[in-house]
Amino acid sequence: MAKLFLLPLLLCLLWTLFLRINGVPLKQGSKGFGYILGISAVIWLMFAALLWLTSGQNQANY
Repeated sequence: MAKLFLLPLLLCLLWTLFLRINGVPLKQGSKGFGYILGISAVIWLMFAALLWLTSGQNQANY
């Protein structure tokens, strides 16, 4: 979970490479960066909520 912050960085790098290979300006592909960051934020929030919801169960085992 700690390395989950690398997911949006990796996806943005891949998106940049895709745009460069196809000759699309970065400004035109900026909507894709927004989608990548938005979806990554939703995934991060879901994992954070799951950790918060299950934290009581983890502490009870010790």
